[in-house]
Amino acid sequence: MEWNPETLQFLSQCFLHTLSPQPEPRRAAESSLSEAADRPNYGLAVLRLVAEPSVDEQIRQAAAVNFKNHLRTRWVPSNDLNAGPTFSPILDPEKDQIKTLIVSLMLSSSPRIQSQLSEALALIGKHDFPKSWPTLLPELISNLQKAAQSSDYASINGILGTANSIFKKFRYQYKTNDLLLDLKYCLDNFAAPLLDIFLKTASLIDSMASSPGGGSPATVQPLFESQRLCCRIFYSLNFQELPEFFEDHMKEWMGEFRKYLTTNYPSLESSGDGLALVDQLRAAVCENISLYMEKNEEEFQGYLNDFASAVWSLLTNVSQSSSRDKLAVTAMKFLTTVSTSVHHTLFASEGVIPQICQSIVIPNVRLRDEDEELFEMNYIEFIRRDMEGSDLDTRRRIACELLKGIATNYKKQVTDIVSIQIQNLLSSFATNPSANWKDKDCAIYLVVSLATKKAGGTLVSTDLVDVQSFFLSVIVPELQSQDVNGFPMLKAGALKFFTTFRGLIQKPVAFQLFPDLVRFLGAESNVVHSYAASCIEKLLLVKDEGGKARYTSADITPCVPVLMNNLFNSLKFPESEENQYIMKCILRVLAVADISSEIAGPCIAGLTSILNEVCKNPRNPIFNHYLFESVAILIRRACERDASLISAFEGSLFPSLQTILANDVTEFLPYAFQLLAQLVELNKPPISPSYMQIFVLLLSPDSWRRSSNVPALVRLLQAFLQKAPNEVNQEGRLNQVLGIFNMLVSSASSDEHGFYVLNTVIENLEYGVISPYMGNIWNVLFMRLQNNRTVKFQKSLVIFMSLFLIKHGATNLVDTMNAVQDKIFLVILEQFWIPNLKLITGAIELKLTAVASTRLICESPVLLDTAAARLWGKMLDSIVTLLSRPEQDRIEEEPEMPDIAENVGYTATFVKLYNAGKKEEDPLTDVKDPKQFLVASLAKLSALTPGRYPQIINENLEPANQAALLQLCGIYNCQIV
Repeated sequence: MEWNPETLQFLSQCFLHTLSPQPEPRRAAESSLSEAADRPNYGLAVLRLVAEPSVDEQIRQAAAVNFKNHLRTRWVPSNDLNAGPTFSPILDPEKDQIKTLIVSLMLSSSPRIQSQLSEALALIGKHDFPKSWPTLLPELISNLQKAAQSSDYASINGILGTANSIFKKFRYQYKTNDLLLDLKYCLDNFAAPLLDIFLKTASLIDSMASSPGGGSPATVQPLFESQRLCCRIFYSLNFQELPEFFEDHMKEWMGEFRKYLTTNYPSLESSGDGLALVDQLRAAVCENISLYMEKNEEEFQGYLNDFASAVWSLLTNVSQSSSRDKLAVTAMKFLTTVSTSVHHTLFASEGVIPQICQSIVIPNVRLRDEDEELFEMNYIEFIRRDMEGSDLDTRRRIACELLKGIATNYKKQVTDIVSIQIQNLLSSFATNPSANWKDKDCAIYLVVSLATKKAGGTLVSTDLVDVQSFFLSVIVPELQSQDVNGFPMLKAGALKFFTTFRGLIQKPVAFQLFPDLVRFLGAESNVVHSYAASCIEKLLLVKDEGGKARYTSADITPCVPVLMNNLFNSLKFPESEENQYIMKCILRVLAVADISSEIAGPCIAGLTSILNEVCKNPRNPIFNHYLFESVAILIRRACERDASLISAFEGSLFPSLQTILANDVTEFLPYAFQLLAQLVELNKPPISPSYMQIFVLLLSPDSWRRSSNVPALVRLLQAFLQKAPNEVNQEGRLNQVLGIFNMLVSSASSDEHGFYVLNTVIENLEYGVISPYMGNIWNVLFMRLQNNRTVKFQKSLVIFMSLFLIKHGATNLVDTMNAVQDKIFLVILEQFWIPNLKLITGAIELKLTAVASTRLICESPVLLDTAAARLWGKMLDSIVTLLSRPEQDRIEEEPEMPDIAENVGYTATFVKLYNAGKKEEDPLTDVKDPKQFLVASLAKLSALTPGRYPQIINENLEPANQAALLQLCGIYNCQIV
């Protein structure tokens, strides 16, 4: 694309129309720009348009956004084949011209355009800096020094913002020699200019702060933004290790840092925006001193006392306004780091810990208006923070972390002081419960947040209170309150306490409160009925010593009708229609309770009603998963207990499942196929016509196009092969099944599923039915073996051959293979069966392959021939390795690279339903111990020709395996003669 007046006119018009409120011209302009973007020098032309002062500012701003996005997709095009459309890359000559122009243009632009070009520059820098863009840093430094001379803070902040972006990689990239070389280059060139501009700006701030009125906010604000950016660059350049330059100039840096924590700036702090800017600078300082505390403790210790005092003082004066949260949290994190370091003695002085608790912790743990608003307006986010621990950056959580940090070295003092605080808070509540309910909430929060969890378990404990008595005196009154809607945050706190300490609450006490938990499912507050559901669900998981469930079906079955009714009703509350905590509770109850037909009927009706609703617009994957798991466990537990329920379940579920299939609800297809497999397996032959319609759909190649559907489709196909073997052999269906096997086994990403299909065919169809197809099956397998022999494929092949031998005999196995190519069986045996046998894992698979291999060497004429003595010995060596050595000693698998190209265009994933899983069936129920089977078979065989096999064993088995075989013979009292 050439730069000329016509190009300027074309691009200007296009960008003008992209701002049109009318969809037609907007879409036409976007289409024209998309087409033009494929032409060489398009990015350069757009950048020149941005630089054209005669063009309207709005058009230039739209062009700057387009330029940034153009670079994002084309500077280094993505190699991710699933990432969407691919774009033609920007060529090197155009890249060079863009890099020549962009810095000066960014610095001369208006703030809005400057911000877009700064992001674009950072995108280039991420890939090219410093190696492919050696001129960038010198250019930035030169411009920074020029701007500093004239105190042009618009340009200074533009340059520092860009530097901040390109230096961020030093924070998150793994430390390598290349990264350290890049860091050294940046330090050598930028550390000194950074300190110069930092000190210059500090001097300007000092002079303005001391002048009458403290300087106008418009003048002072850019200075504070400059210092904030300097602090963020400081953090990036110091993140990996302490650079020599910064160690040499630590005094200058730390002196200014401390000043910003201890000085007030009234001219700025009197306005909301100004206070936010000062707080951002202070928060950046706190992050820097926390970094030094963590990584450079020895060098930093001379400054520690002053900073600890400054931060402490700052925290006592930071208001509870949410706009100051970032500062409060970073400051408390610094004190937490100090409390767990060797300098924890700062907290040992008399009165320090009580003062921290009183002036910092308690005020930050108390509920604020913002917390109440979140509780009412966004219950999901409230729970995520409060119950699920994603609140690490909230004042409440970090204040408790500070207490925990101090308690690392001063446990008794902390425990005593916090215990007194808790009692004071509860006493305050008792004097006026309706006015002082937040005091009780604060007390409960402290106990729960400071509880310690035992490593590797769910049991929590606390030294702050006696859990039993605190529960009875403080928590139970809330739970037994008849008004489930009164003081909902207090109710939520009580339910959270019950959930947290569930393992410590004695069963009679907890069980007595079960009806109250069921009652709270009817609370209008989304948080309260969610916490009630979560409490019930977690109680049903409690295990006593020895792993025995504390609460059994006998305990909960009497109240299940009311419980399930309340659970389903709570899903009707606004915002809780897809409440995952309630659905998880439904799942847990169905897993524990006795499912009678009286319970099963309303439950399946309720679940299918919900399923019909979510099919219209699947939004919450966690809720949906628990929903399908609930359906699966209900089918499994109710129908296995009472087969007469199957037809009723089919009547309820079939319309929903057919809707999913007919409307191609992609998120739900794998779930639908797994549920159908479950229903097919519960049926007795002959299979009904409605299922046969699904079978026809299942055999269509179109059904298998999405890789995410394949595991579930295989599961369903296996169910049909087991339950309808006669139907499979009609109307050419077996041919179609084997076509699916062929398709799956040809690809490394799905070959395992191909073997599942083939193994199920072998298990369930008579030999007379499958024998005409065996030649073709072997051809497919041998072709794949020749073209792409992965370890996984070879193991699956050994399992298939073993299963075939067990089901249809060694002679049929050998003959069908040799019919494809003369004597191919011995080649496959030597090259694939023997070396891969020792890699087999899984109890059923190990037994199957060991027994099949034993039968092969003891029954097959091919291997009993004297000419095959060496192969016989090697096969036995592999069998003994498989049976005598631990898995980790015999397997050295390397992970195989997935074939990404086979998954192009579809990124949905298969999620297995635990409760709809296929039961593993043992094809060798008559053989209990494969080791005994081996030595008994060998003893019987050797008795026919005494003296022959000990010699073969001696010549072909490793010494360790000879010893292991001898030991097995002794254990089972068998002798190889």
